[in-house]
Amino acid sequence: MPQMMPMEWTMLYITFLATFLMFNIMNYFAQSPNKQKETKKAININKTIWKW
Repeated sequence: MPQMMPMEWTMLYITFLATFLMFNIMNYFAQSPNKQKETKKAININKTIWKW
């Protein structure tokens, strides 16, 4: 193993890189996107008038 051929190191790198990319791609697409609700919630602002 200390004197592996360069082609073996390249194949080893490609194998780990492909595994890493496939793992990340699968995790990215595993989550379904949340659909946005069409109804918008109204923001209630209660103004308090202080009379001192």
